[in-house]
Amino acid sequence: MQIEIEYCVPCGYLDRAIDAQRTLLSTFGQGLDAVTLKTGEKGVFTFRADGDVIYSKPDAYDITTIVEAVKARL
Repeated sequence: MQIEIEYCVPCGYLDRAIDAQRTLLSTFGQGLDAVTLKTGEKGVFTFRADGDVIYSKPDAYDITTIVEAVKARL
């Protein structure tokens, strides 16, 4: 499974995106093919699992919910 985290550069979401990437990689390790960061703008903060959106701002950000969504897909 490939996870893509698209984040708004001007909004300063890089640190949050890196933290999420680290959490997903440490939780699932080799169970994931990749956790990639994709730069964006206009407030975007979106997580995709194999192209399907599993989280998108403005929903309340909760890494635990995102981890559970990934776990359910593995």
